[in-house]
Amino acid sequence: MKKTLLFSEIFPPIHGGSGRWFWEVYSRLDPNNYVILAGTTPEQKVFDDEANLTIERITFKYKKWSDWGLLSISGIIFYINLFIDTWKAIKKHEIGVIHCGRCIPEGFIAYLIKSTLKIPYYCYIHGEDVENAATSRSFSWIVRRALKGADLLICNSENSKRVLLAHWDVNPELTTVITPGVDTNTFKPAPKSLELRAKFSWNERPVLLTVSRLELRKGHATLIEALVDIKVKIPDVLYAIIGGGPQKPELEKLVSELGLEDNVMFMSELSDQQMIECYQQSDIFVLPNRDIGRNIEGFGIVMIEAQACGVPVIGGNSGGTPETLIEGKTGYIVDCNTPQPLSDKVQFMLANPNKLREMKLNARAHSINYDWRILSQQLENKFNE
Repeated sequence: MKKTLLFSEIFPPIHGGSGRWFWEVYSRLDPNNYVILAGTTPEQKVFDDEANLTIERITFKYKKWSDWGLLSISGIIFYINLFIDTWKAIKKHEIGVIHCGRCIPEGFIAYLIKSTLKIPYYCYIHGEDVENAATSRSFSWIVRRALKGADLLICNSENSKRVLLAHWDVNPELTTVITPGVDTNTFKPAPKSLELRAKFSWNERPVLLTVSRLELRKGHATLIEALVDIKVKIPDVLYAIIGGGPQKPELEKLVSELGLEDNVMFMSELSDQQMIECYQQSDIFVLPNRDIGRNIEGFGIVMIEAQACGVPVIGGNSGGTPETLIEGKTGYIVDCNTPQPLSDKVQFMLANPNKLREMKLNARAHSINYDWRILSQQLENKFNE
């Protein structure tokens, strides 16, 4: 029987929400039926040796995102090299179907492969990928072909599906929604621990937590600005930020300008276990994301992880984020373009401990619907169709 190739640059130990999604799904499927073709990383050997999967690594030879276009010599060379490396993996492992981690560049390579070898392919759609591509005529041309040639489009949210149907002229019958999920055995509630909180220097302070890359769209700055108002009523409030990224210098500067050094903590270097402990020990998880042009939040897997740990959430009204919670029961969606709505909601939640306790229970119950065991089975059923 021919095997299926998961073709994705982003795959552990490379960090990224999509890579984690693929690992959680494909590690639960029959390893005899799947081969992973992923990007190279210095830490790959230890991971690949321990993984119960067949993993091939290739180098995605580009310097920046714009190299994925076809209007430059470097872009054309990039696709030629990627096509050759993919072709070799397909021949080596007798591949019968390709699952593409993104529609660009992986989906476009699969489109070219299908044009020559007649191998069908599926594409995962993350929302922000197709929206970002729409800002470039060259990328739009590439993405349209990848989408048109796909035999199945797997969207990570209903919002991502709406984007496809509204702007990309795809066949609705070839479009399905399977969201990312969470390992509810790993991400689970834990009692408040003064010892753990002291280890993070949180102690008994009310803690707001964000876990995400430090990008403009994620909205960290809006919540930092909201702290000016929040600390008037709650002076010891602490905003803990886990993640790195290009916005860090600007965020540190903003914290200094607003005199919030005692109220904001950047926590970039943490193990997976420490990150889970931060989820468990926080009081409210906040993802204050907002749309920046056509740059949107595809889903927001961290929102599900927080709820699995029994933590109520606040999310921005961007992309698929509203789909991650039950409004008023496990959290709230607010407009994060300005700080006041965030300030009001945080103060309301911290001032109502009974409501907060109720939301904690609701959050955990809600997260069970997103357990990876359920979602991986849904995906496998869809593949088998």
